Amino acid sequence: MKKKYCVCVNILLLGWFFLDMVGVYFEDTYLVTRSWKDDGIFMFIFAVTLILFIFKEHIGKYILVGWQALWLITQFIFHEWYTIVGGGEEKMRYFSESIKLFYSESRYIPDLYHIVLHILIAASLVLTSLYIIKNKGIWPQKPIQ
Repeated sequence: MKKKYCVCVNILLLGWFFLDMVGVYFEDTYLVTRSWKDDGIFMFIFAVTLILFIFKEHIGKYILVGWQALWLITQFIFHEWYTIVGGGEEKMRYFSESIKLFYSESRYIPDLYHIVLHILIAASLVLTSLYIIKNKGIWPQKPIQ
């Protein structure tokens, strides 16, 4: 696996998450509200860990994959958990005007923005982990011909 694949998916994640910093609004709905006051620290930490991975790969790759794992766990607890166990009435009210792929009156289901965010975080975590594993020689490399 090449480093550029990890960097590309992480930059895509950074771009998608940046929408959370500025907000994307339409006439009567929104993709994501401007939440830099709440989520700005997540943006800062992710940007720093990505920069470390790009320029100081030896240590940066471990810090990045650690951050991605913590971030995915955090997103799971604050969003997906309610989908599984129920509840989340306050979240249902808070995200009531957001764009949704799935709607439920009885259970909180993450909106479109968060579904894509979770997929991108998971993809970044998987690709970065595979990059680490493959470059440590755990998996056999194809011989150069």
